[in-house]
Amino acid sequence: MRQVWSEKEFSQALNAAKRESMASFGDDHMLVEKYLTRPRHVEIQVFCDTHGNGVYLFERDCSVQRRHQKIIEEAPAPNMSQSVREKMGEAAILAAKAINYVGAGTVEFLLDEDDSFYFMEMNTRLQVEHPVTEMVTGIDLVKQQILAASGEKLTISQNDIKIKGHSIECRINAEHPESFIPSPGKITQYHQPGGLGVRVDSAVYQGYSVPPHYDSMIGKLITYADNRSECIARMKRALEEYVIMGINTNIQMHQKIIMTEEFKSGKYD
Repeated sequence: MRQVWSEKEFSQALNAAKRESMASFGDDHMLVEKYLTRPRHVEIQVFCDTHGNGVYLFERDCSVQRRHQKIIEEAPAPNMSQSVREKMGEAAILAAKAINYVGAGTVEFLLDEDDSFYFMEMNTRLQVEHPVTEMVTGIDLVKQQILAASGEKLTISQNDIKIKGHSIECRINAEHPESFIPSPGKITQYHQPGGLGVRVDSAVYQGYSVPPHYDSMIGKLITYADNRSECIARMKRALEEYVIMGINTNIQMHQKIIMTEEFKSGKYD
């Protein structure tokens, strides 16, 4: 890949990329696409059945990432207009129906500062971050996926789906909070937070040994509240109550991120 900032740089960058590609893959075909300097990663949850019905369950903002891997996701996306929300949702449904898609899927977009959005990819499954959509819509996505896979008609219509409140998910990873080096080993002490509007999706426990062979995620901490500021406050408390000893985790990193002005204002990319 090459970023080109002016016309005079183009030929040199193109030729260098072609040489590299030919040497590595035996193919020097190039794609030229717009480079977005401050994009947000916004995705739309869709559901389609075998009867031609399709709905979108609004968006999730997944812009907070480390090494291009999502670590914090929230729904709805902060500072997003209803008109952009509807345009992205309708575009996502058109994409899904164009390939006769069935089941749960996520159409992912890059959202530019001027509210232009660009298709990135489609994930053809339920995703790690699906709980935040469940929290704000009140719809059990796993149940809907099973029904769709069984050939049943969707039990929800687009007009039934409303956003209520706000939800944030922090991926809890067994890794060093600054270097991101994986941290397998035995969990010697474990206590997960609870209470109203706090959900933990995890299978680990005190005495569990985290293996070195898989993705470093060992849990998902989800909070829900009537509005975004209360949801952040609830997440702050939940992270403080989350105890995992014996291995390194990224809990401290999450605590720092959610307290930054960029995150609290929702003006991040």
